[in-house]
Amino acid sequence: MTTGLKTAEQYLESLRQLKLRVYFFGKLVEAPADFQLTKPSQNAVAMTYTLAQDPKYSDLMTATSHLTGERVNRFTHIPQNSDDLVKKVKMLRLLGQRTGVCFQRCVGMDALIALSSVTYELDQKLGTEYCARFNEFLKYVQRNDLVCNGAMTDVKGDRGLSPSQQKDPDLYVRVVEKRKDGIVVRGAKAHQTGAINSHEIIVMPTLAMDEKDKDYAVSFSAPSDAEGVFHIIGRQTSDTRRLEGGEIDLGNVKYAGHEALVVFDDVFVPWDRVFLCGEHEFSGALVERFASYHRQNYGGCKTGLGDVLIGAAATMAEYNGVIKASHIREKITEMIHLNETMYACGLACSYEGYKLPSGTYLVNPLLANATKQNVTRFPFEMARLAMDIAGGLVGTLPSEKDLKNPEVGKYLEKYLKGAASVPTEDRIRMTRLIENMVLGVGYLVESMHGAGSPQAQRIMILRQAELEAKKELSKALAGIRKTP
Repeated sequence: MTTGLKTAEQYLESLRQLKLRVYFFGKLVEAPADFQLTKPSQNAVAMTYTLAQDPKYSDLMTATSHLTGERVNRFTHIPQNSDDLVKKVKMLRLLGQRTGVCFQRCVGMDALIALSSVTYELDQKLGTEYCARFNEFLKYVQRNDLVCNGAMTDVKGDRGLSPSQQKDPDLYVRVVEKRKDGIVVRGAKAHQTGAINSHEIIVMPTLAMDEKDKDYAVSFSAPSDAEGVFHIIGRQTSDTRRLEGGEIDLGNVKYAGHEALVVFDDVFVPWDRVFLCGEHEFSGALVERFASYHRQNYGGCKTGLGDVLIGAAATMAEYNGVIKASHIREKITEMIHLNETMYACGLACSYEGYKLPSGTYLVNPLLANATKQNVTRFPFEMARLAMDIAGGLVGTLPSEKDLKNPEVGKYLEKYLKGAASVPTEDRIRMTRLIENMVLGVGYLVESMHGAGSPQAQRIMILRQAELEAKKELSKALAGIRKTP
């Protein structure tokens, strides 16, 4: 692989070198890097390379490695100050604006950042060598500008039972064998965004483990094409439109996302790629660190997508001839307000970041969770307003093939016309873009479930809110003495 910052072309070529085992519609995909269904998702990742090569965005998209002193892609960088955290959010908003979809490198980035501090603290307490291993791996990732897939979400089985209590012991990724040269792991990770566009899979535990679950307290990295790794692409709304050969019905004509179920069928991992193995008392810290960084992200990426949706709604209002109506302008104003509120939270948790013993900067966890809690709500209201403005065609628009049909196309040109100055096809294209965003995975489903469910954030918000201290503030002002 080419050393240093990759170009988009080098990245796309690197995917062709992988020997991935990918399944879709019950069939093995022969050439995943050239699969028409997932090409748009590759384009979205490629944008992270394109903008890193643009001098205009170099300060946002790249950073100086604290390990090598070399310029690296910010998606492989460990934040060394609060400014790095702020630039992370701004970078994600920019990419959301440029792609209108998930650009898939965030989870891997946050896995790297979380591991940088947790492995350090683990070594300090237990005298292990995980941090040195991790730093060597990080150098490899940085110098080759690799895409890492952060794999945290286990399939979980019966949610009322712990990993070791499951009838099937493989429903959480676990160590099934320890060898002199490494470990063997088995299990699966669900909802893996951008899995087949990644070079490495960084596995983390999905929850805090105790002694009886120590075999599940494991973190490691494996190549995405390692022996025993299988990728099963998940269905998404209107996904097979990308196999039909058209363009208009896609809505977003160039970019998309994808998720996969990633199966580890007795995968061997050498010790130099193992970052946690049985030290269950550190599993909770790794989960919480990762979650804080990933919840911070949503104040950036989803506001970038929100910018696109706001623009689409405003454009549809123009195409429909109602942009001057007061109620339309009020709805667009509300969308802007909600979007900027999410962004403000993402920036706030970054500005209030602080230095950990490893030197890595951590976001303010309380504000990061508040950020993501807003994201589980506000995009849904924004989507509702966008659908309101766009009209019922979002759900009933005839196909692109009908538009191009010589017999009926002329009727669609005639009867789907909005403002006289706007070509009918432009109105159809914008309707499809809104449909793509408000009914797809990358905006609403990710807003709800990405980085944990809404209840996960509420638990952390209550835990981190220092409620007892707040009670004492109120008692002091009310003149209530402390209880002896």
